[in-house]
Amino acid sequence: MDQLIEFGPMVLGGLKVTILLALTSLFIATCFGLAGAALKLSRSRVLRMVGSAYTTLVRGIPDLVLMLLIFFGGQILINDLGKLTGLWRYVEIDPFTAGMFTLGFIFGAYMTETFRGAFLAIPAGQIEAAQSIGMSPRTYLVRIVWPQIVPRALPTFTNNWLVLLKTTALVSIIGLHDIVYNAYQAGRTTQEPFIFLMVSFFIYLVLTLISDFFLRKLGRVYALK
Repeated sequence: MDQLIEFGPMVLGGLKVTILLALTSLFIATCFGLAGAALKLSRSRVLRMVGSAYTTLVRGIPDLVLMLLIFFGGQILINDLGKLTGLWRYVEIDPFTAGMFTLGFIFGAYMTETFRGAFLAIPAGQIEAAQSIGMSPRTYLVRIVWPQIVPRALPTFTNNWLVLLKTTALVSIIGLHDIVYNAYQAGRTTQEPFIFLMVSFFIYLVLTLISDFFLRKLGRVYALK
C-alpha cells in the first residue's frame, strides 16, 4: 500500500496525457473519416479507388506496425526530404505527435465506413426531393443529411471511440508517458508490476464507463423520431 501511495501520483500523471491523446486522435480520425467517406461516395472512379485503398491499407496492417513505421520511418523520411530539398534541417517527431496522427489515421479508416454507411441509410428520395425544389447542396446537407447521419452513425462511432481509447496504450511502446508507460515504470521500480497494471486497468475501465454513459445520453438526444 505504501508503494501505491508513493507511486500512485506518477501513474495518475499519465491520465492527462492519455485523455488528451485520445481526444486529439478522435478529432483527426473524424476528419479522416469524413474525407474518406466523401471519397468512397464520390462519382469519380479514381476518388473511390483512393478511398478504398485507404481503408484497405489500414485494415490490413497491424496498428503497432503502423505506429512504429510512422514514429521511426516517418522521421527518417522527413529528414531525408529536408536534406534533399534544403527546406529544413533536422526534424524530430515526438511520441505524442506520432501517436496522435497514427491513431487518427488508423481510426479514420473505420470512421470512413461509419459515415459512409450512415449516409447510405438515408432514403435517396429525400435528397432527390431537396434537389428538385432547388435546395443547395450545403443547405440539404445541413438540414436533411447531417441530422440523420448523426443518430445512424453514433452507435458505431461510440464503439470506435471506445476501441481508440484502449488503443492509446500502444503509444507506451514509443516512450510516451501515458498511463500504461507510467504504470509499467512504477511496477519496475517497486518490483510490483501487477499492482500498478491493475491500477491502469481500472482507470481505463472508468474512462470507458464514463464515455459510454455520456455517448448513450447523446444518442437519446439525437435519436430518430
